[in-house]
Amino acid sequence: MEPALSRRELARLALSCLDLTSLRVDHTEDSIEALAAQAMTPHGVPAALCVYPPFVSVAKRALAQHGLTGVRVATVVNFPHGTAEVDAVADEVRQAIAYGADEIDAVLPWRALLAGDVQRAMRVLRRCRQACDAAVAPVLLKAILETGELREPRWIRTAAEIAIEAGADFLKTSTGKVPINATTQAVACMLEVIRAGEGQVGLKVSGGVATIEDVECYVALAARACGAAWLSPRHLRFGASNLLPVLLAVLDGAPTSDRRGSTR
Repeated sequence: MEPALSRRELARLALSCLDLTSLRVDHTEDSIEALAAQAMTPHGVPAALCVYPPFVSVAKRALAQHGLTGVRVATVVNFPHGTAEVDAVADEVRQAIAYGADEIDAVLPWRALLAGDVQRAMRVLRRCRQACDAAVAPVLLKAILETGELREPRWIRTAAEIAIEAGADFLKTSTGKVPINATTQAVACMLEVIRAGEGQVGLKVSGGVATIEDVECYVALAARACGAAWLSPRHLRFGASNLLPVLLAVLDGAPTSDRRGSTR
């Protein structure tokens, strides 16, 4: 068994796997430029910035100005409700890629799935895959399952299997816009499906990931399911808006507080 990672090692790993996210409706170009500036840290850079489609080009330009061309730009489609028509979602993907998106986080039509319309869920993600594959440069597709609304393991497992069959590169837990987001139970279920596919598909834990304890928990689950060698930005991402300062505090050696308020 691999030795447990120290807190600093966990923080360094999580930083490299972080999709630094800002999906507020009141964003401006200035706030997106400030987000890009946050990606410059003395301990490394995140894997990606995740912003709304109209701000993709702003994020790309700001990252380039800081010399951070290796940081990818992700965006969201069919977001947050997952109810757009198939053609409209495909158009969203194409437009996002035209803006310069490197990664697409697409909401699986989970309401349709719960209603028994598996084919609609499949069609949406397949059209997203086709649009990504038509891009000049490779574009990753992350399928947002909205596990907090699916709730039951059987639905989470079905959604994960549909997403993989449709060609998703990553399974993502949540939009972060519903009452229940990432949970250990949902992540464990998703990892079972990923492991059954020999770990070819990645995992993005998103929604409520805010402490080093959260990171520790999800990294342990991923390592147990897929092995320590799997733990890299190629297969593991954390989607979060508030995690970066926590990670930097750990890396700087500052004490951190868990959800109970105790200092560690």
